[in-house]
Amino acid sequence: MNEKKSEADHRILLVDDDTEIITAMEYALSNHGYDVIVARDGNQGLALAERENPDLIILDMMMPKRSGFLVLEKLRRTRRVPIKVIMITANEGSRHKAYAEMLGVDAYLRKPFPIDSLLTAVEGLLSS
Repeated sequence: MNEKKSEADHRILLVDDDTEIITAMEYALSNHGYDVIVARDGNQGLALAERENPDLIILDMMMPKRSGFLVLEKLRRTRRVPIKVIMITANEGSRHKAYAEMLGVDAYLRKPFPIDSLLTAVEGLLSS
């Protein structure tokens, strides 16, 4: 039997090096009942993705140690069942968005974005 998960059953991994953005996203997602895990750089994000098996990753593009692109490339290469990924970035370039889409990102948000836009994207991806 394939039961639909409730929000509380969904684990979301936030991978970003900006403390203010992490704090705002973690607060909003937790208040909507999601189980939130935080990584502060790409290497930590990859390690947590492997260990925690989240339902969704919210991934910053530009980070120290390993960029969001490198994290996404590795996740797409190594996981049999792809994790849903929302990429967030302050970068304005359309080339970056095209590359993220080529790697199979599920949603792409440019910073600063309204928290409602993030929540709508999360709900849409986790309900599908």
